[in-house]
Amino acid sequence: MFATVGKDLVWRFRLGPILFAFNPATLGTVLGIILILLGLAFWLRRGIPADPEAPPSRRLIFLVTVLDFVENQVLGGMGEKMRRSLLPLIATLFLYILACNLSSILPIPRMVAPTQDLNVTLGLAILVYLLTHVYGIRAKGFFRHLRGYLEPIPVMLPMNIVGDVGRTLSHGFRLFGNILGGAIMVAVAIPVLVDLLVRFLGPIVAIPAAALMGTAASFILNAFFGLFAGTIQALVFTLLAAAYIQVAAE
Repeated sequence: MFATVGKDLVWRFRLGPILFAFNPATLGTVLGIILILLGLAFWLRRGIPADPEAPPSRRLIFLVTVLDFVENQVLGGMGEKMRRSLLPLIATLFLYILACNLSSILPIPRMVAPTQDLNVTLGLAILVYLLTHVYGIRAKGFFRHLRGYLEPIPVMLPMNIVGDVGRTLSHGFRLFGNILGGAIMVAVAIPVLVDLLVRFLGPIVAIPAAALMGTAASFILNAFFGLFAGTIQALVFTLLAAAYIQVAAE
């Protein structure tokens, strides 16, 4: 069934004792981004020459540039083996979060960045938390990895567990808060900017022209903050994810 929470339409259904709730707008945007990234991956894959001696195509140069950026800026402090192991995961995570953050720039009605939904960011943080255990067990073995929770002394077990939970929550809340805060700031600044331009330019030019200039300026402001903040927050999230996995695997 559908229910309205504030201004959002929420789809709820029960599966046994568990109640599931989805925001259709967020879910649709996420699925659209996934399909776009999959299409981009297949398109780039077709641009890789079968002959390694052939001159590189533009698509291959673009792909290498992105991977080099992630490898050097996010995974630069790791060893060669760990860097090669994490590169596909971290690159995918970076591109997905970046696409989610930048989706709010698109002039589509009711379009909001999925990372403005706490369920999305906490889901990504929980995924990173589970992956830290996967890589930790793979690198050190199951029992040695679990023994890490008893260090430096066994009485620290509860504190180590609480630290894990707090780290995961802060990982998700940091991305959510920064993206939502930026959206709120832009939403507050844009009407003020349009109003100021109409007030000051209205007597000089026609009021509709002043309003049009204000709308154009607000679009530029929204695009600037979306591109800048969206890229920075995607980079910060993936940097922390790589650091958490590296610590667990050492």
